[in-house]
This record gives sequence, structure tokens and C-alpha cells, in this order.
Amino acid sequence: MTTPRLGHVWFRLGQLAALALMALLGLFDLYVGLIRGRESSNSMLTLLGVAMAVATAIVWLPAHPQGSRRLPRAALVLAAASVVLTLVVRMADRPAGSAASWGFAETCGLLGVLFVVARRGAARWALAGVLGCAAALVVLPMRSTTGSGYVIAGLFLALCAAATSAGGTYLRLLDSGRQRAMAGVRAEQRAEFARDLHDFIAHHVTGIVVQAQGARFVAEQDPQRVILALEQIERAGAETMTSMRRMVGILRDPQAAPDAPLAPLAGVADLTPLLARFNSAPTPVARLHVDGTLEDIPVEVSTSGYRVIMEALTNVRQHASGARWVDVSLRRTPDWLLVRVTDDGAAQRVPGQRGHHGYGLVGLTERVRAVGGRFSAGPGIDGGWVVDAALPLRQGVAG
Repeated sequence: MTTPRLGHVWFRLGQLAALALMALLGLFDLYVGLIRGRESSNSMLTLLGVAMAVATAIVWLPAHPQGSRRLPRAALVLAAASVVLTLVVRMADRPAGSAASWGFAETCGLLGVLFVVARRGAARWALAGVLGCAAALVVLPMRSTTGSGYVIAGLFLALCAAATSAGGTYLRLLDSGRQRAMAGVRAEQRAEFARDLHDFIAHHVTGIVVQAQGARFVAEQDPQRVILALEQIERAGAETMTSMRRMVGILRDPQAAPDAPLAPLAGVADLTPLLARFNSAPTPVARLHVDGTLEDIPVEVSTSGYRVIMEALTNVRQHASGARWVDVSLRRTPDWLLVRVTDDGAAQRVPGQRGHHGYGLVGLTERVRAVGGRFSAGPGIDGGWVVDAALPLRQGVAG
């Protein structure tokens, strides 16, 4: 909250400073113009020049949204008015030896308009606005000089216009790059939530199906167990719907759920309730083995380990025919968190052709690699299926 307010304060201070500078330059132009006006009778033209400076300040000092259409259109109107005023001053009858001054305030104002148009103007109109302001700047010296003096002053103002437009364009490109980077981060985050959606929903729905199948078989022998199974199904269904609403809401529109967590919902410290839900069905039985403490593990490592185990348990339910047990092992070393999930079911769990694995294993591989870890899944030496993940606890240890 502090940073945006501080930025707003600095912007307001910059506006006040620019306004004060424009006022001083306008007073100076007015003073010089009126002195010359006693000799050249061009006091009205001097006042019009100061009015032009005020008009430019009205255009470029306020804050403008990116892609503004009004800004370059207003710049074109100002540029046209400035050119017309230059032509009027040039064609005005003046006594020999007299000269009208071109205002410093109007020059700075046109440069400010050019800069703001190059940075904030709508793409279709920005180029026209920049060229119009540049043309108005280049012809400004015609109000007071001709010949070589005009050429020198015109070239100088052309260079100033080029530098100003280049600066505005550079900042515009920086803003555009920042917006693209933020859009990429948001897209990546939504893709991460899509993988989370698969993991959570597949796990919960698989558990619901298994418990419903078990309840059907025990309905006649033990009705009380059916009631317990229904309660577990209801709880799992509620969790599933909550997760789905949260995830899908963020996938549709990240701004629609600003208070939703931007990190996965569980870590390795939450494995006990996960295995308890898995063991609500008779077989297979999941056993947890922990070697080392699970405290102070980086959140991305903890959540990635949880996802590996959740996906492995879901795959056991779906594909491990005849499995009787599942061993979930976590071992913490100084540099790594090692996760292994093994079972005694059938080894052939995925289609034989390479590249046809389910999105779950693909998502796990991407997730583990994203944190600098290593992941593998395949048949075990003694049969069954083995899922291994090595997650680095410190940066620089991945290899």
C-alpha cells in the first residue's frame, strides 16, 4: 500500500514542478514579448504564444492512460494551432528591424506533449501526433529569424524533438515489455493452477468412486459402514467442489478472486490426512515413512513433494491392479528432499508408446524440474511401480 501512494505523491510533485517551470517561462516570454511589442505592435501575438504554452501544459501535465486516443488528437490540434500562429506571426506587418520572439514556454510545452504522446498515445494516432508536434517545433524559429539562423535553430529543435520522442518511445517499450512479462507470469500461474486442478480433483474424485464402490459391496453386511462411507464421500465431494470453484475462478479471471491463494494448497506437512483419506478404502494400504524433519522446507519444495505423492496415490487407485500396499517415503538430507512412492501392483501402468503418458506425470515432471529437481517413474526391480523425486532444498545444488 505504501509504494503506490508514494509514487502518486512523487507524480504530483513532478506536476507541480513542471507547472512552476512553465509559469516562469511563460512570464519571461510575456516580459520579453511586451518589451518588443512596444516597438513592433505585436503584443497580441505575444499573448497568443503564451496562451499556446498554457494549452500545451493542459494537455501534457495530467496523467494519461496507456493507449489514450484523445492525447494524440489533442496534440494534432495543438500542433496545427502552433503552425497557424507561426504563419500569422511571420506574415504580420512589422516595422523594419523589429522581431517577434518565439516562446520558450511554448517550445517546452510542445516537447512535453511530444514526449507524452510517444509514451502514452494510442498506436494508430501516436505517430501522427509526434510528427505534428515535431513539425510545429521545427517551424517555431520562423517567428523571429530567417536564413542561416532559422536553419540552425530548426535543426536544434529537430534534434530535441527526435531525442524527446526516442525517450518516450523507449519508456513505452519498457512498459510494453513489463506488461508482456506480467501477462506471461499470469499465464504460467494459470497453467500451474490447471495442473493443480487435475491433481486435486482427480485424487478426490477417485477416492469418491472407490468409496462408493466399497459402500455398495458392504451395504448388506454392515449398514453402519455405509453411513461412514457416505459421510466421507460427502466430505471429499465438498472439498472437491471448493477446490474446483477456487481453481476455475482463477483460471477464468485472475482479478475475479484477488484473495485466493497464489500458491498450492498443501505441503508435505499435510501428508497424514492425505494418507488417512487414501486408507479409507480397504486396499491398498498406504504407509508413511519419514526420515528427518519436515519443518522449514521451502514452500515450493514442500508443495511439489505433496503433489508428487498425491499424483502417485491417485495413479495407484486408477492403475495398480491387485496392489495391496503403498509405501510413501520422505528423506531429508542437507541439500535434498527425496520422495519415493512404491507399490506392489502391476508394473504396466501407462500406454506403451512413449509420449502418451497422462497429463499428471507430465505435469509432475514439469513441476519438479521447475524447482531444479529430478523426477522419474517406472517399473520397480522387484515389480510394482516406483515414483522418485529429488527436490533441492537450496539453490545451486540441483544438477
